[in-house]
Amino acid sequence: MSEKITLLRDKAAVRWTALVFLAFAMFCSYIFMDILSPIKDLMQSTRGWSSTAFGTMQGSETFLNVFIFFLIFAGIILDKMGVRFTAILSGIVMLAGAVINWYAVTEMFAGTSLEAWFNAHLNYIPVFDQLGVAPFYGERLKIFVGLTADGLENFKIIRPELLQDGMVVKEVIAAMPASAKFATVGFMIFGCGVEMAGITVSRGIVKWFKGREMAMAMGSEMALARLGVATCMIFSPVFAKFGGHVDVSRSVAFGVILLMIALIMFIVYFFMDKKLDAQTGEVEEKDEPFKIRDIGKILSSSGFWLVALLCVLYYSAIFPFQKYAVNMLQCNIAFASELPKESYWASTQVTVIQYIVMLVVAAAAFISNFSKNKTIKIGLLAISAVFLVIFCVMGYMRQSHETIFAVFPLLAVGITPILGKYVDTKGKAASMLMIGSILLIACHLTFAFILPQFKGNAESGILVAYITILVLGSSFSLVPAALWPSVPKLVDSKVIGSAYALIFWIQNIGLWLFPTLYGKILDNSNKDILLAVQEKLMTEETAAVSYSHTVPLTMFALLGVAALIIGFILKSVDKKKGIGLELPNIKPDIQAE
Repeated sequence: MSEKITLLRDKAAVRWTALVFLAFAMFCSYIFMDILSPIKDLMQSTRGWSSTAFGTMQGSETFLNVFIFFLIFAGIILDKMGVRFTAILSGIVMLAGAVINWYAVTEMFAGTSLEAWFNAHLNYIPVFDQLGVAPFYGERLKIFVGLTADGLENFKIIRPELLQDGMVVKEVIAAMPASAKFATVGFMIFGCGVEMAGITVSRGIVKWFKGREMAMAMGSEMALARLGVATCMIFSPVFAKFGGHVDVSRSVAFGVILLMIALIMFIVYFFMDKKLDAQTGEVEEKDEPFKIRDIGKILSSSGFWLVALLCVLYYSAIFPFQKYAVNMLQCNIAFASELPKESYWASTQVTVIQYIVMLVVAAAAFISNFSKNKTIKIGLLAISAVFLVIFCVMGYMRQSHETIFAVFPLLAVGITPILGKYVDTKGKAASMLMIGSILLIACHLTFAFILPQFKGNAESGILVAYITILVLGSSFSLVPAALWPSVPKLVDSKVIGSAYALIFWIQNIGLWLFPTLYGKILDNSNKDILLAVQEKLMTEETAAVSYSHTVPLTMFALLGVAALIIGFILKSVDKKKGIGLELPNIKPDIQAE
């Protein structure tokens, strides 16, 4: 009799090691994705990026995925070339884009012929500009220039009511700074790589965990990736301000180094995966390819459209918000005084300690979900709660707006497995989508109208901010846990891969549009600040932390209202057509083998 071969994926330690390589690569990519978010104020004060320029650059991540359909091409590459090739390709593409992004914000870029070229070009792109979807912006403005006795420009204003004798009208092009344009090019390339990596990692998890702890593995990967958001919030400002000299390129360099490590993780995974295939003697498993004819089957489903719309509305109020959240806190929470440089709370050492505290919070909360011993479970939750309080107190003592927002993913890490298990065993997916939308609305309205009322009271403002951010994190767990498992119930199983591809593409439209829109609305609703800067009545440093975010935050709340309405309609359609969104994913009559 032939002895049964024990495959690599049959060994728990080996398959979870493979997951660590994949998950850590995504952790690194999530850090780079938001590496500039906590230092928006420094990008304005040191690189001259307006909110519009910052938002346009941040929204560019998904530009090629949306308008050049690279997201679809990435799926085809994965299908044709397999997980191993696509993983390494995605790592290389991410790293290439990140290096361009880094060079664009360095001092080395300033004064080069490349900077001069970007200043002079790409202010108008035919076709894209007519469609209103150009990845860069440029507009003609009339300004009034005061002249000295020898005819040199003395000062400029843009308000006609301040026109004085001796001024002349001059037409200029107000465009993105060259550094922002070149950084946008890099971020678009990075965006192609990170989307490719996302679908590749998911496929790799299926390959190694199919028939085993696949849901737990996917939840673990998602939890680690979300910790990347907190990591960049904590460390990006530290690197930018290290040594008392501000240099934003150091933060981006930190992200580039992590993406190098991510590429190494993918290379190690390559050899593990290759060894697995050598054991099985099988060709790599591949998803069904995206087919144009599948679109008709998918688009004919009203349920699909409702889920896709809810997805783009909800995620457009979450991920773009992350880009501006720290600056929003800076503009609404004013600490009594700055910490002296020699203070312990201003040291790099306390930053590392706070990060370790954060890891304890996340690890204890996450592990508690899988403990069958009630005493151990309660103990882990208690440890997580105590360390969460310590983390929040440290954020206040450090007077750090960045670490206030860093609590955002912590609650999500702890409760995501609980919610996923609840949907599997109890159902109520449509109801959870509605609850998540309600929490989203409440949080953005709190940020827009309530938090500004505490600007003169840092302690109360921080308390309101912490509670609201934690609630928003719980909302961010509710919706994904209910949304993604619902898709297979809405479309035929033969086109499920195509359905996910279309939903991701639609979602990317929102992730491109709303960071850009937020920046434009922020500038347009704070014209008095922009004028004060242009007329030298306010410094860039002061202006960067003086904005009112009320109007763009209201826009995010309205997205939540629209998502809630879609949720009501979806629940009604589910009730009429018997789709089964409120039913558990695990059928009670199915017995374990």
